[in-house]
Amino acid sequence: MRTRLESCLQSIDRVLLGKELQVRLALTCLLARGHLLLEDLPGMGKTTLSHALARVLGLGFQRIQFTADLLPGDILGTSVFDKESAQFVFHPGPIFAELILADEINRATPKSQSALLEAMEEGQVTIEGATRPLPAPFFVIATQNPVTQGGTFALPESQLDRFLMRLSLGYPARAAEKALLLAGPGRQRLPELEPVLDHAMLAEIQAEIPRVRVSDALVDYVLRLVEATRSQPQFAWGLSPRGSLALLAAARAWAYLAGRDYVIPEDVQAVLPAVAGHRLRERADPAGHGGGTLVQWLLREVAAV
Repeated sequence: MRTRLESCLQSIDRVLLGKELQVRLALTCLLARGHLLLEDLPGMGKTTLSHALARVLGLGFQRIQFTADLLPGDILGTSVFDKESAQFVFHPGPIFAELILADEINRATPKSQSALLEAMEEGQVTIEGATRPLPAPFFVIATQNPVTQGGTFALPESQLDRFLMRLSLGYPARAAEKALLLAGPGRQRLPELEPVLDHAMLAEIQAEIPRVRVSDALVDYVLRLVEATRSQPQFAWGLSPRGSLALLAAARAWAYLAGRDYVIPEDVQAVLPAVAGHRLRERADPAGHGGGTLVQWLLREVAAV
């Protein structure tokens, strides 16, 4: 199974050049049954990564373009009166897919953004008083533009916390961009990707992730990190229990991808920036985005102990 996972990574790496770490973290997030937030400038490959993951994992894919006039019904679906049956018939929205790309999520109003909350947390949606289950597996990959750009609505902390990880692809290295210019956009190579996993294989892997062993000492190590965010004065607030559970789940999935059935501190350190960066704020600037600086402090002062 791990051989197939490495094949997944290699296939995506051929499409998204020079982003091996981000691709591995993205797959880690999905294996841990999390949701992924990709925050970057337009044109960095966020959509290409989402399409590539859906293809190699063999998942049904839907893209939702978030705009200021998007309504919750455009995401969830709505009931339409059918003349023949003289009844209202529910027409499911694009949320009823296995992998959802919520593109430029912070361009929509908070009301439309919140339509994803129940889906991401419970794997179901409630529409017109009826609760409807979503397909399994169900993954949301949301992209957002920097909040400094015009026409954006910042995601509230409660919604940011629903994402297991936040990643930034960043500019490619010079060698990778040269290869991109010579070979053409990675999106052109997407049709070449073949499914490497099927639904049964993916479900089996996801069931194995929680069985990756963690020792008492490793849990104490995670607790030291979490407690530092709650006690040190530079943090506006600390990681919640959901955040500590997310950190351990991501570390388990990272260890599994590395071919181990046990977690070591280096696994926690590898996923900590992606898991904790969007959950932390500096006390001096609680409305800002100082999570990355705080994570670096954690890695330097606590993780090394």
